[in-house]
Amino acid sequence: MTSTPPLTGDGALRVVPIGDVATEAGAVIAGAEIAYQAWGEFRGDAYGANNILLVEHALTGDSNAAEWWCEVIGPGKALDTDTWCVVCTNALGSCYGSTGPASPHPDGGRWGSRFPAISIRDQVAAEKQFLDALGIGRVRAVLGGSMGGARTLEWTLMYPERVDYACVLAVSARSSAWQIGIQTAQLSAITRDPDWHGGDYYDQPNGPDAGLAAARRIAHLTYRGELEIDERFGTSAQAGENPLGPYRLDDQRFAVQSYLDHQGIKLVERFDAGSYVALTETLNRHDVGRGRGGLNKALASSKVPTMIVGVDTDILYPYHQQEHLSRNLGNLLAMSKLSSPVGHDAFLVEARQMDIILRKFIALSEQTPSPHDFAARSGAYDI
Repeated sequence: MTSTPPLTGDGALRVVPIGDVATEAGAVIAGAEIAYQAWGEFRGDAYGANNILLVEHALTGDSNAAEWWCEVIGPGKALDTDTWCVVCTNALGSCYGSTGPASPHPDGGRWGSRFPAISIRDQVAAEKQFLDALGIGRVRAVLGGSMGGARTLEWTLMYPERVDYACVLAVSARSSAWQIGIQTAQLSAITRDPDWHGGDYYDQPNGPDAGLAAARRIAHLTYRGELEIDERFGTSAQAGENPLGPYRLDDQRFAVQSYLDHQGIKLVERFDAGSYVALTETLNRHDVGRGRGGLNKALASSKVPTMIVGVDTDILYPYHQQEHLSRNLGNLLAMSKLSSPVGHDAFLVEARQMDIILRKFIALSEQTPSPHDFAARSGAYDI
């Protein structure tokens, strides 16, 4: 089947109804919607070879990839929108247009505590329903980092027939006990806030802002590198404050405390606490080996040529986890390392290195047969 999907690459935010989403754990999200933005003209066959690059955002990201990845998306850049049609959805469970805890519930009010726990696989299944709704049966590549990397990895295992190539950045094959532990500490900061109200705070005077800010302070320390943080702040006091006085006072801070407070306030101003809880729980459930015979068996079954990218100073997803992916993937396209003091966020910050890496990914994808190409050449069509 050949058709042209209703993709307009003008960057405008659009919302697509995708129907009910049945979760991996047996719940149903009725009447779900997925928000997306796209840049560049669609070319090719919606059910065959085409120029769609599907970009997956991280935990508190949104569909505006041309903004948060502005160094690599655009005319003449690594993901050249004169050549490619770059599409970015907002993940199921988020608060930037897709259905999540803050969204209206079909029975009235907000979803709140009625929003079920979801997995990475649920997010990918919802995204597949989104593509189905647009009449898109296949994409050239899926790319993403952190939570977006987990979604990318699951795309290659859940729907390999619909993805030609993949680029997985700064994530692991499953959440480690350390990751679950640090993420659970963030969840606890929110759910123990008196204004949480079991997740049903949307009609209350106040939401769990203090809890969300505390969660962000914890998380941000895992997003940045220890070397960068120490080089920037050391033991310096915040200007005009004295953290070395005779008594400890909340308003007398080290510079790093002020920085983390600022990060917490910024997130509270732009993100929903219910979505933060839902998406963090989603990451806790990340495990490509579940129900597939274990991690290595699942990874070995991968048929999609996949590039793996890690950060040498990543605290949240240490580089050895990307090495594990590269050793066990059934179809490794390449392995690249981001060298940076920044830590986990380097894939969002290190523009020059990311430009080189993504140009290499695009070049390799043009030189390496996709599973569809290989099947066609060998006369086999079931992949």
